[in-house]
Amino acid sequence: MKVLAIETSCDETAAAVVEDGRHVLSSVVSSQTDLHSAFGGVVPEIASRAHLELLGPVVSEAMERAGTGPQDLAAVAATVGPGLVGSLIVGVGAAKAYAWSWGLPFVGVNHMEGHLHAAFLEDPALSLPTVVLLVSGGHTMLISMEGSAGEVEYRLLGQTIDDAAGEAFDKVARFLGLGYPGGPAIERTALGGDAKAMAFPRGLASGGYDFSFSGLKTSVVRYMKANPGARFPDVAASFQEAVVDVLATKTRKAAAEVQAKAICIGGGVAANTSLRQRVQQICEEDGRAAFIPSRAMCTDNAAMIGATAWYRLRQDGPTPLDVAVDPNLALRFV
Repeated sequence: MKVLAIETSCDETAAAVVEDGRHVLSSVVSSQTDLHSAFGGVVPEIASRAHLELLGPVVSEAMERAGTGPQDLAAVAATVGPGLVGSLIVGVGAAKAYAWSWGLPFVGVNHMEGHLHAAFLEDPALSLPTVVLLVSGGHTMLISMEGSAGEVEYRLLGQTIDDAAGEAFDKVARFLGLGYPGGPAIERTALGGDAKAMAFPRGLASGGYDFSFSGLKTSVVRYMKANPGARFPDVAASFQEAVVDVLATKTRKAAAEVQAKAICIGGGVAANTSLRQRVQQICEEDGRAAFIPSRAMCTDNAAMIGATAWYRLRQDGPTPLDVAVDPNLALRFV
């Protein structure tokens, strides 16, 4: 069963063709980073206008790469939330039009559930229960995936109470003048730094699985104001270490509590090399499998939306064509 999937929740215009929820026949992503870098962040109006220009060619390329025509598809899917409302409207409107004109079911997908299913694309043998650390610019969550690949349930273990990890990376990078996006900029700068040079705080370090990165961001700002001559590589490395330490420590504790067979990471921040190495290390030490998606599957893409759509179509059936986008759409937890 082949699904054409569209993802336009933020500033990536993406389309993919996925077969049986596991096999990626094509995945095309057109990045808008250059359009937004001058502003230090995503400008919603620019993003939605760029989606309008790019989506048609991106869909055509995805279909061509997959060697697929409308007659080969079983459904058309798109991200309905969460995300930027203008960007979501472009992708969902196009997907509904394709579905209606081709006489196919439409499937609306939660963007965050897409990140959870990305792991199945690269390792269909993913064992449950699995603890998933979902870290991006807008979300930081610890989720327990339970059940089986054919019937998955999600249980929320913890989440950020203020800034998401990716948001903290962006804000610190902007303050230091390192550019956008913040995650890669911090990681590049940190390569020449000492991660133990500054003892930045670990927010909510004791008890529970919730996260807080606002205080860490403020500590970096205060430190730089008090020490204007500090080496940027040391600051970047120490900040990155503080974020990774909290994420890895809480994930490790959560995996032990739920007796998880594996730990999986997802979202844009999961592309960070230090985080990937730390998760791999703790899994090896604790005897758990580590599912670390390729960097292409960490960032926003339509393949993960196609994988989730296959699952949702089997579980819930088609989504009504009058469904509205929801910029604040939440995951369904047990």
